[in-house]
Amino acid sequence: MSATPSATISSAPDSATTASGGSDLVPVILCGGTGTRLWPLSRASYPKQYWALAGSGEETLLQQTQLRLQGLGGLAAPLLICNEDHRFIVAEQMRQIGVEPAAILLEPMGRNTAPAVAVAALQATARGEDPLLLVLAADHVIREAERFRATVAAGIPAAEAGALVTFGIVPTAPETGYGYIEAAAAPESAIAGEANAASAVPQGPVPIARFVEKPDRATAERFLASGRFTWNSGMFLFKASAILAELERLAPEVVSACRAALEHDSADLDFLRLEREAFAGCPNVAIDVAVMEKTDRGAVLPLEAGWSDVGSWSALWETADQDAEGNVLRGRVISQDSRNCYLRSEHRLVVGLGVEDLVVVETDDVVLVAHRDRAQDIKAVVGQLEAAGARESRAHRRIYRPWGSYDGVTEGERWQVKKIVVNPGASLSLQMHHHRAEHWVVVAGTAVVEKNGVEELVGENQSTYIPLGCRHRLTNPGRIPVEMIEVQSGPYLGEDDIVRFEDLYGRSGRVPVRG
Repeated sequence: MSATPSATISSAPDSATTASGGSDLVPVILCGGTGTRLWPLSRASYPKQYWALAGSGEETLLQQTQLRLQGLGGLAAPLLICNEDHRFIVAEQMRQIGVEPAAILLEPMGRNTAPAVAVAALQATARGEDPLLLVLAADHVIREAERFRATVAAGIPAAEAGALVTFGIVPTAPETGYGYIEAAAAPESAIAGEANAASAVPQGPVPIARFVEKPDRATAERFLASGRFTWNSGMFLFKASAILAELERLAPEVVSACRAALEHDSADLDFLRLEREAFAGCPNVAIDVAVMEKTDRGAVLPLEAGWSDVGSWSALWETADQDAEGNVLRGRVISQDSRNCYLRSEHRLVVGLGVEDLVVVETDDVVLVAHRDRAQDIKAVVGQLEAAGARESRAHRRIYRPWGSYDGVTEGERWQVKKIVVNPGASLSLQMHHHRAEHWVVVAGTAVVEKNGVEELVGENQSTYIPLGCRHRLTNPGRIPVEMIEVQSGPYLGEDDIVRFEDLYGRSGRVPVRG
């Protein structure tokens, strides 16, 4: 808790988008989380940060998180921290926007934000450097990118001087679902004579008086009236050495576990895989709890840039562009005489006729129909599905792999049909199955199929048979995706009936269930 209630910690730089002090500014993008409140679109196998949810473009929330930083001076390659299962999704989405990360760090299991920040700081200082770290969540929406960059730049001098800066969202309502940060003094505007100081870029961070957990409505209303409270966004700016020093002082067990996990990490193509046993021993704790609520170096910088954590379908409806009737329409949707609805189709046609205040989301295997006021209850529904062991709670019908994707079309007692897409230049592993045979029919593109060491070219409208026990592999040598229909038959058709012998993506051995 801060002891000095000074008005500001440092002045804003002359240019709102220029880093001062000469330090590199390293984005640290935290890609964890399952986003169950945006089910059925967001699921553990493909959570919300990897979907295009905000704006009219095709960029995902993760891609937007990186792209909105363009224009900040001293911007370095990002560090990304994600779950092992999502590593190829993260790498591909960065490739699509032309960004080569400094590293993609793989967590063997989730341990909250304090270990993630500690790992990033240790990695950033591994070569004796001491950059500024801009810690961001991959699943936030920020509509005003220029104002966001200006606010980040306003915090750089204080961070260079050793402050641990957090960005507090200027509240727009007495929300009870967010934690709050109380500033030791009201912030000053960096724009002299600004008529609406609340909408101006702040001059600099203000020392933190305290953090407050989610309040009741009456308390939240008092917080808003005071002008000294902001929502806790979970975004931070600090020197790598500064956060490491406070972690060592306030949560040394986090640093020691993360250091051990990095010392015994293993390179996996473009990824750094943290050592499982060491990381498993790390406390599961947020950086707010481990450091920010206890340090005397904390400072809060108000941010007013159209922020949302997209915590529910109703929140997404509020932040999205609406038509004249208040509707948000995505995909193959027709709306007539409907008002204030969020209607989204991923595959089939969705028609809204004379309805109000609804959320309708169609995916390949689920249709959600909910009143907007009940959108927060979706998490409980997912919990019920998980308890029942329902596949829909965790994964979509389409499953993504480093070489492309496969989609379960239909199945019977001893057979199933999949649509498989293999990207240009990609290749399945050299593998075999103990319990199933496969028949492949190529419907687009041209594939090279290897069977027991013999290669054959299989083009559009041609097929090949993979008998049980055959070592086989498919490669796409062309410039367009290979699409094929796979018919499997046998007594056991689980994904763990794969034995890999060679693999371009560092995978080997028997595949674990759902691997």
